[in-house]
Amino acid sequence: MSVPLLKIGVVLSTMAMITNWMSQTLPSLVGLNTTKLTAAQGGYPDRSTGVLPANPEESWQVYSSAQDSEGRCVCTVVAPQQSMCSRDARTKQLRQLLEKVQNMTQSIQVLDQRTQRDLQYVEKMEVQLRGLETKFRQVEENHKQNIAKQYKAIKAKMEELRPLIPVLEEYKADAKLVLQFKEEVQNLTSVLSELQEEMGAYDYEELHSRVSNLEERLRACMQKLACGKLTGISEPITIKTSGSRFGSWMTDPLAPEGDTRVWYMDGYHNNRFVREYKSMQDFMTSDNFTSHRLPHPWSGTGQVVYNGSIYFNKFQSHVIIKFDFRTSSISKSRQLDYAGFNNAYHYAWGGHSDIDLMVDEGGLWAVYATNQNAGNIVLSKLNPNTLQIVKSWTTNHPKRSAGESFMICGTLYVTNGYSGGTKVYYAYSTNSSTYEYIDIAFQNKYSHISMLDYNPRDRALYAWNNGHQVLYNVTLFHVIRSEEL
Repeated sequence: MSVPLLKIGVVLSTMAMITNWMSQTLPSLVGLNTTKLTAAQGGYPDRSTGVLPANPEESWQVYSSAQDSEGRCVCTVVAPQQSMCSRDARTKQLRQLLEKVQNMTQSIQVLDQRTQRDLQYVEKMEVQLRGLETKFRQVEENHKQNIAKQYKAIKAKMEELRPLIPVLEEYKADAKLVLQFKEEVQNLTSVLSELQEEMGAYDYEELHSRVSNLEERLRACMQKLACGKLTGISEPITIKTSGSRFGSWMTDPLAPEGDTRVWYMDGYHNNRFVREYKSMQDFMTSDNFTSHRLPHPWSGTGQVVYNGSIYFNKFQSHVIIKFDFRTSSISKSRQLDYAGFNNAYHYAWGGHSDIDLMVDEGGLWAVYATNQNAGNIVLSKLNPNTLQIVKSWTTNHPKRSAGESFMICGTLYVTNGYSGGTKVYYAYSTNSSTYEYIDIAFQNKYSHISMLDYNPRDRALYAWNNGHQVLYNVTLFHVIRSEEL
């Protein structure tokens, strides 16, 4: 029990003792004989006690109560008739006693007021202490939760980094290999320098063979460096805001150096006009473009520009058309046998996206679905000149459940949706004919992706996101094995 509460208890006990003393001592001091009053004699309620002399008209009547309804001490004295008191010898003594009682009553009232203030203060402090205690508990719980979250985050990060250890080991070996190449090049350079000074010192055929061998090995090394496994996708870079909710845009990965033209196709059906912008800068800052009219409207958003031609799916058919921009004519067309079309096996967002054409470091690909494969994705490598299927792979992933897909280094990557929270979660490798479930974050900034394609020259993903043309940079891991060279 706190000190203020003890103080209140002591005060209340003192008040009760004083009241009890007055009820028992006051009558005897003035010489009154006491008898109990009852309600029938016109007394006070049962909670009060009183004393009455044998002759009420000639004596004093004293009543007292321990506390009233508000908890305060009450003392009542009824005086006799004036004529009797004036002749009573004890009047003076009684008046003195009454003054003392009044003084005591006033002191008790002051003490009661102070006690009430102390009680209010204590109650207020009690509320504040309880609030403070609650806040301390919340701070303690939040601290524990934050520590737990940080621990889980660190543990998850460590789990992500653990698979990189063998990759780093491979990089050590690759560094040694590159150093070996450097030493061989330096040796050959020295030999060639000496050869210029002293012709005939070395056999030319042998020297040429060594140079050719080194060149082939370096070319193979660079080719392997160009490819890798997708490990990360950057935050989106918004290039432009234009067009409808659906569409496609791209650059040519096989365009000559300095050719940065941008190709733009708004909508996913009943359109046959392709815009050509001279450069990425023109596309970003102006509306100056050249319009090309295709002989047929396209279907979906799976078009691709490759080596000066555009490849697209003819509307409401499974026909693939190669249109040459240089001659403004169709150079080749072919049916993609058994491929679903006209919204039979579209991506999750719809839009006649049954056949999706794309390119990577290895060439031209077609992604679609067939009845024979139960509506699951079929992946076919195409000859870019004849449009014939070079080889096909059947996967176990339903085409309608895929948000979008793209190819990097012979591996098909599939997103789990097209709106809201999105990630790359499925990968099928044509090199090993195997698949795996992955978890690569993918920020869907504008909440509706209707086109997503990889450009191997730019090492970037091109996306059409709800009327915004967006770029994503990608992170690839490259592993070179010396025994493969």
